[in-house]
Amino acid sequence: METIGHYLVVDLEATCSDDGSVPRDQMETIEIGAVMVEATKLLPVSEFQSFIRPVRHQQLSEFCRELTSITQQDVDVAQGFAEVFEQFVAWSLGFADPLFCSWGDYDRHQLRQDCAHHGVDYPFGEDHLNLKAQFSIRLGIRKRLGMAKAMTRVGLELTGTHHRGIDDARNIARLLPHIVR
Repeated sequence: METIGHYLVVDLEATCSDDGSVPRDQMETIEIGAVMVEATKLLPVSEFQSFIRPVRHQQLSEFCRELTSITQQDVDVAQGFAEVFEQFVAWSLGFADPLFCSWGDYDRHQLRQDCAHHGVDYPFGEDHLNLKAQFSIRLGIRKRLGMAKAMTRVGLELTGTHHRGIDDARNIARLLPHIVR
């Protein structure tokens, strides 16, 4: 891993269901939420948020809408994955030495899956910081906590709407000092 100038904290929301109608390998990102955090002071310096129009399961399930608070209208008027991802990557490249990180490995796997499906290059290489695993290591606990429980554990209150990409990315960014410092 090279020098870390910034932590690129990413949280995705994707199409999903509780009845098996959206198989894991057909889930599609419907929101990218990201916070760029300066590595020395661990302060947010910029944010990126965009909805994405899904192509495989265009109608969001009731479960997905309730879980994420993302509406059908939000995704119906959104751009497709390739366009939004290009904007996201361009935004992230505006910062020195960003390290892609997320709460667990789900977001990295989902992005790779979306890139493969849409024929888009995955630009982040192998460098990825699993903040969920790192948090457990840092606290010396075996159990891997969900982001909300991790916040409670260090005395932080969840802000925004849980399971909204941008709000979860903001909350994860607030956990960084407890993980990397």
